[in-house]
Amino acid sequence: MNTKTSAPQEISIISVNALTNPLVQSLIKNALQLRLGVEKICNGCTIIDAGIDSLGGLEAGRLIGEICMGGLGYVQLQSSSAFPHWAFGLTVHSNNPVLACLGSQYAGWALQHEKFFSLGSGPARAIANREELFKELNYQDSAEATCLVLETDKVPPLEIIEKVARGAKVKPENLTLILTPTRSLAGTVQIVARVLEVAMHKIHTIGFDLNLVVDGVASAPIPPPSPDFLTGMGRTNDAILFGGQAHVFVNSDDTSAADLARALPSSTSSDYGRPFAEIFKAVNMDFYKIDPLLFSPASVTVTSLKSGKSYSAGQIDPTLIDVSFGYGL
Repeated sequence: MNTKTSAPQEISIISVNALTNPLVQSLIKNALQLRLGVEKICNGCTIIDAGIDSLGGLEAGRLIGEICMGGLGYVQLQSSSAFPHWAFGLTVHSNNPVLACLGSQYAGWALQHEKFFSLGSGPARAIANREELFKELNYQDSAEATCLVLETDKVPPLEIIEKVARGAKVKPENLTLILTPTRSLAGTVQIVARVLEVAMHKIHTIGFDLNLVVDGVASAPIPPPSPDFLTGMGRTNDAILFGGQAHVFVNSDDTSAADLARALPSSTSSDYGRPFAEIFKAVNMDFYKIDPLLFSPASVTVTSLKSGKSYSAGQIDPTLIDVSFGYGL
């Protein structure tokens, strides 16, 4: 398999913040019909509530998913026949999946203050450049206004908001935070919309050359949210681990494409086979004790653009999806 190198140089001229800003403004403009709460707090930061005190919904989650991807991806809700009891899912596509998924959507900015903890994703990460990942991508963005999406069920304290503004090098009044609880409809959709991102992250983890990744599309079923955090988080992960399907197009030879296909599915992990909530409880809710190779779509196809041949591995598991999603209970 190819060793990993920095991502293509042309991404340096793309600004995920410039692409995302109109999407954020549209979210604010249409907040009423999207059932979102919008508030400017004392320091001028804009807080968008997508499921804490405001109801939000599937469409809000879809749009937030595109914001997470830095304006370089598309999320569509659509019908699916892959799962007998779950007729609807989502499809994600990006023709720049390395930058969209790793440079923006990946929840790589850990934010903690006293009892508050959340992971941030979205275009502000590319300005802050706090993660080693950006050195490999050879990418840094700049902008006067930016946005960060937080998976949280509470408004972050002022100390966190000020930290994000400083890290993103913007005035607080030019910062927007979008809050998406896992238990909400919007939070559920924006997490499952990471089905392509987890494939890109595993490609990076196993050392495949990111320069060779050209395009990607992925899909997964939309689970019912749960008011219980552990159950809800388990379902969103299982939608990808047992129901996710990804197709990645690479500019590599057949051997490398075939090797990548075999290495990518979630079933290559020793932790595969149980609902994620069970796995998480078994390791005392410590993510770092879970095999990182688990986080990937269930079924993967890799196409070599050099030969036109495709290679597939893994398979979806409708039975485990039913167990995880609580069907018939």
